[in-house]
Amino acid sequence: MISIDEVEAYWSRRPCNVRHSLLEVGTREYFDQVAERREIVEPHVGQFAEFNRWAGKKVLEIGCGIGTDAVNFAEHGAIYTGIDLSKESVKLTKKRFEVYNLNGRIFDANAEELSDVLEGEKFDLIYSIGVIHHTVNPQVIIDQLKDHLTEDGEIKIMLYAKDSWKGMFIEENMAQPEAQDNCPIAEMYTEDNLVDMFKDFNITITKDGIFPYQIEPYKRGEYVKEAWFEAMPDSMYNVLRKKMGWHYLISGKPKI
Repeated sequence: MISIDEVEAYWSRRPCNVRHSLLEVGTREYFDQVAERREIVEPHVGQFAEFNRWAGKKVLEIGCGIGTDAVNFAEHGAIYTGIDLSKESVKLTKKRFEVYNLNGRIFDANAEELSDVLEGEKFDLIYSIGVIHHTVNPQVIIDQLKDHLTEDGEIKIMLYAKDSWKGMFIEENMAQPEAQDNCPIAEMYTEDNLVDMFKDFNITITKDGIFPYQIEPYKRGEYVKEAWFEAMPDSMYNVLRKKMGWHYLISGKPKI
């Protein structure tokens, strides 16, 4: 069985999206370029987060990564708390808040021990994008969420979709879930799985996110589409990403 220490070590060696800029890591220019690239390749994430809804509200992010969404929440006035298992990710997010002169709490913690870490604290939003499917015991995390929501609190969670364009290639050993090799845990789910996992919540589920670009130019910061996506009308691509997207976007509130 994969240990939590192995997961932490993997994401600390190379935090998610840390190579989304070739500039000096930790500079304002670096962080700006990381944010710009995220918006180009995953515009649906910002639409899903609805950053401007959370001004003056308490937001907890499970898995803050290098702080791209964290900064957006804070800039829009949220009272932000972020946790991440990766110590290197936490270090970079703290640096990012310092560079942008923003306030927030960011600390390294295992989300499977959420109740011990938060000691009864409640939030208006618990948010997690592409993180819980990398954990040893995802259900342990999900089962604690309702205990840390305010009376009208919400969850917004992204998990990988098995029934997806990318999922098909992974199942045929033609792709891997992450840009870097040998990710210790990367689960994919069906919609039925999600209904069972979030049984204590009233949820809505949508799909989005198909990466259309050639990998080698993308590594150089160039956006060159694969030939089949280049030839595809936007209307067809938009249908495809809603039906075969890699990201399940799960919103909900606890059942009463």
